[in-house]
Amino acid sequence: MLLKISVKSTKRTQMIDITDDILQIVSDHKITTGYATLFVPHTTAAVTINEGADPDVQTDMISTLSNLIPQSKTHKHIEGNSDAHIKSSLIGASETVFIEDGRLVLGTWQHIFFFEGDGPRNRSLYVKIIKE
Repeated sequence: MLLKISVKSTKRTQMIDITDDILQIVSDHKITTGYATLFVPHTTAAVTINEGADPDVQTDMISTLSNLIPQSKTHKHIEGNSDAHIKSSLIGASETVFIEDGRLVLGTWQHIFFFEGDGPRNRSLYVKIIKE
C-alpha cells in the first residue's frame, strides 16, 4: 500500500521528527510485520534516521551542513537554492524501516526526520508498506 503524508516546515532549513506519523500509519493499518519505505519526492528535501532524544543533534546537523555547504550567490542555479539541492542529495531521498510486532525497528535513540532545505514549505512524503 502506498500512502502520502504532509509535512509543513516553518524554517528554511529544518529537521522535522516524523517518527510518530510513521508509527500512526503502522497502527492505523494494523501492520504487524513487514517494512516501510519512505520516499521524499522533492529535490531540496530528504529523509534520514538519527538521534531523536537530544534536539541538539538536529541543530548540530543543520549547522554542520550549513558550514560545509553554505547558501551562496556564486552558485549558478538561478533559484538560489543550490545548497539545498546538494544537502538533500547527501542525506538522501529514501529510507527503509523494518516493522516487527507492530513496531518500527529502530535503535533506542533513533527517530525518523524529514529534512527541509528550502522552506518554509508544504511537502509530501510517500510511505510504501510491504506486509509479510
